[in-house]
Amino acid sequence: MSRVVVLGGGFGGMAVAARLAKTGHEVVLVERATSLGGALGSISEEGFTWDAGPTHTLLPAVVRDLFRKTGRPLERELELVPLELLREHRFEDDTTLSLPSARAGQLRAWDALGPGLGQRWTEHVDSFTEDWEVLRHHYFEHPWDRTALPAQVRQRLDSREMLHKRLRRTFRDERQREVAAYPFLADGHELRNVPAWMGLVAFLEQRFGAWTVPGGMARLGEVLGARLTTRKVEVLPGTRALDVVVREGRAVGVRTSAGDLDADEVVCAIDPRALPALARLVERTMPAIPPVTCHLGLEGEVPQLPHEVVLHGDPMLVVRTGGTAPEGRHAWTVHGRGRLAEDVLRALARARLDLRDHVVHRVDRSPRQQVEAWSGSPLGVLWQGRGTVRARLGPDTPVPHLHAVGAHATPGSGLPFVGLSAALVAERIGPA
Repeated sequence: MSRVVVLGGGFGGMAVAARLAKTGHEVVLVERATSLGGALGSISEEGFTWDAGPTHTLLPAVVRDLFRKTGRPLERELELVPLELLREHRFEDDTTLSLPSARAGQLRAWDALGPGLGQRWTEHVDSFTEDWEVLRHHYFEHPWDRTALPAQVRQRLDSREMLHKRLRRTFRDERQREVAAYPFLADGHELRNVPAWMGLVAFLEQRFGAWTVPGGMARLGEVLGARLTTRKVEVLPGTRALDVVVREGRAVGVRTSAGDLDADEVVCAIDPRALPALARLVERTMPAIPPVTCHLGLEGEVPQLPHEVVLHGDPMLVVRTGGTAPEGRHAWTVHGRGRLAEDVLRALARARLDLRDHVVHRVDRSPRQQVEAWSGSPLGVLWQGRGTVRARLGPDTPVPHLHAVGAHATPGSGLPFVGLSAALVAERIGPA
């Protein structure tokens, strides 16, 4: 039986630990915080509870595969439900788009804003079908060999076309460019630095839909933590990973605040910048910075909003309404991006959504506070052009027997991609 030490108890770390334990490895998980979950957690104060990070996920098959491969199926542990509406977009010209996940619904929603917009949007989404099929087989779902990529994969990963240029060429309507750009702007990226093929996120939203967990996505972390107990993963909470021990050119253990741990394989599921042995390997990358975040406890007659509303402009504000609250109250979260030179609530009021008279509690979290709380950004690596895809670590690293999963690793941030990274590392290490 081989011994694997996993660094980090966020979604990626827990997912890879569960997979490896199920295939016969002795797994030890090291987590700096006193509880598991990372950004897949919640914040609770004064009877209100808000998701600290994601409120939904794409590619539900990734989560279902994780549970099926590690024990009981997801449906016997947790309810994962589809969202009929992806989100509502409110534009500066006072028009509104309620964007469903279904293809026909998206076409109708866009046509309601202008003739021909629906067809233009569906053609844009359809244009990523081949990108997904090619990259799915050779990048997202199977470990890739950076030195021997198929020509179709190299063509995409090495393309100089950026998403900004693709959207300018595809759409004449600024609103369509804003909707297509939203997932990347929300994560703090500059469109000029995002590869055009990453536009396939719109394809994933339409093809597979968005899914959430009643009561909050933090429930997914809780159930996955219980799965670790079932699989007899040894969890060391409140333990800081200091560095990877490298001997004779290979990883042989981990140095922690509680002492050294021997290992046959080491999996880094945290920001590699925190580990001297890995920091030099990612010195050409930068983290994507979280948004200004404000969790609100509200009372009274507040507007009836869907689970996510995007208020376009500068700043761009995102309102998420899915928190839990005492009877008659509401738990909302607001994210701010761009030139936010005033209080979030004042900015909301200027965008014609005034909640100031309804606030009974608020929790403000700056980008720096979020990064410090999670020892890194849950949004992973900042896109800095086509080279970023090769600059990220994972599933392997240049150090033998040292692997990388999570938002900072291949294939990127977001629950579906982080889940895929765990599957990639588990496949690479193989059964005990």
